[in-house]
Amino acid sequence: MPELPEVETVRRGLEKKLKNFIIKKVEVCRDSTVAFPTNKEEFIKGLRNSLIYKWDRRGKYLIAQLKEVQNENTQFTLENSENNGFLIVHLRMTGYFKFINNSAPACKHTRIRFFDKNNNELRYIDVRSFGQMWWIKQGLSPNKIIKGLGSLGPEPFSKDFDIKYLKKVISKRTKSIKAILLDQTIVAGIGNIYADESLYSAGISPFREAQTIKKNEIIKLKESIVTVLKKSIGSGGTTFSDFRDLEGENGNFGLQTNVYRRTGKECHKCGNLIERQKITGRSTHWCPKCQK
Repeated sequence: MPELPEVETVRRGLEKKLKNFIIKKVEVCRDSTVAFPTNKEEFIKGLRNSLIYKWDRRGKYLIAQLKEVQNENTQFTLENSENNGFLIVHLRMTGYFKFINNSAPACKHTRIRFFDKNNNELRYIDVRSFGQMWWIKQGLSPNKIIKGLGSLGPEPFSKDFDIKYLKKVISKRTKSIKAILLDQTIVAGIGNIYADESLYSAGISPFREAQTIKKNEIIKLKESIVTVLKKSIGSGGTTFSDFRDLEGENGNFGLQTNVYRRTGKECHKCGNLIERQKITGRSTHWCPKCQK
C-alpha cells in the first residue's frame, strides 16, 4: 500500500501537472470506487465544471480543493470563484493516477476518468480495486463523512509530533512498538515499510512493548521516522509492487532499504542476516543484532 512518501510524491506530481485543469466530463468505470455520494450520478454532476486548484495530503489521503467554473471563456479569479468542496482519494493498495494527453482507450483496470475541454485525461487505475474517492460538497465536513480521515493522528513533519507527544502515547501501551507505529490514529501515514525502516534506524526491536521504550530511544525514534520519510520522498517513494507516480515511474527508495524485503540478506551495519516475522498480521523485517 502506498504510504506517506508515495502519496506525497503523487500529490506533488498532480499539483505540478494539473495547472488550470477544469473537469468537463467524468466517466465512472467501476461504481464501487465512488465512496461518496452513494449516487454515482451525483458524484459526476458535482465534479463537472470544477477547477482542481490545490492538492493537499493528510496521512495517506489526497485532498483536492475545488472551485466552480461555469464559463471558462470568461475571465475569472480564484478569489471570486465559488468553492465546490473537495475531491478526496485514498489509493489503498494498488491505485495510481496517470495523466494522458489526447485521451486514449481505457485499460481494463481503469476505474475513473476525468477529462478537460481539450480531452486531456486524468485517469485513475487500480488493479485490486480497493481505492476510493469522495466528492464532499461545500458545507459538508470531510472529517465527519470519512471516518478514517477524521481519526488521523498528527503528521510526522508537524510540530504536534514531538518527543512529548510520542512519549505520552506510548508510555502506558503494552502493544509492540511496531503495532503502535502502524496505528494511523497515533501517527498519520506510516505503514509497513517505513515502520520497519525507522525502527532499524533507531536500533529498536519491533517486538518491544511500547512502554519499555526509554526517553533517549524515543528521541532517536522520532528523528529516525522524520529522516527516513524525508529520504524516501526525495527518492520518489518506494516501489516493490504496484506503486507508480503520475508519469508512470517507479519510486527509487526500494533500492535503499536496510531491512524491508531483505530477509536472509546481510545487515549493512553488522553483517548479521535480516529476519522476518509477522506482527499483528504484518510482515516485519529486522536485524536481531542491531535492534534491541
